[in-house]
Amino acid sequence: MSEEKAKDGPVVIKKYANRRLYNTQTSSYVTLDHLAGMVKDGVEFEVQDARTGEDITRSVLTQIIFEEEAKGQNLLPIKFLRQLIRFYGDSLQAFVPGYLDMSMDSFTKNQGAMRDRIAEAMGGGNQMIENLTRQNLAIFEHAMQMFSPFTAAAGRRTEEQPEEKSPSSDVDALKREMEAMRRQLAELSQRK
Repeated sequence: MSEEKAKDGPVVIKKYANRRLYNTQTSSYVTLDHLAGMVKDGVEFEVQDARTGEDITRSVLTQIIFEEEAKGQNLLPIKFLRQLIRFYGDSLQAFVPGYLDMSMDSFTKNQGAMRDRIAEAMGGGNQMIENLTRQNLAIFEHAMQMFSPFTAAAGRRTEEQPEEKSPSSDVDALKREMEAMRRQLAELSQRK
């Protein structure tokens, strides 16, 4: 796959009516597993409908996630999926993709740094990495609650329960900003 990284622009994958995927760069048919491997290797690609030329990359990536979840690779918690579904059609829907991109970028950077530190300190430590992953995912889920239409109720529940960890001041500032934006959007939607 190193030859795929060297080319300019994304690799074009054509999806045919028979649901077969064709890599135009290597002139070979590929599978969803192969595309998942390309994602993991950092190879940029674009999936196009072979008949219309329409960019269908989003739906194919979603299909890869569905296939991984069906294999038992349960990465996305049910609570997160339900919250995500609630945003479709919500007034904050336009903000969610950018926020998720920013959150995942931050998560990825932190995850890499944590893996490096643990590897240096303990020569591995898979259990610690898993624990850190769970903590990062909990922080991510907590951040997603800011977008929830039930933020006030969730806030009351967390006040009643003791905090497991103290969030950083940056996260607190982001929460305050997002809450202020949510209130402003709610006020604007009520005026119309």
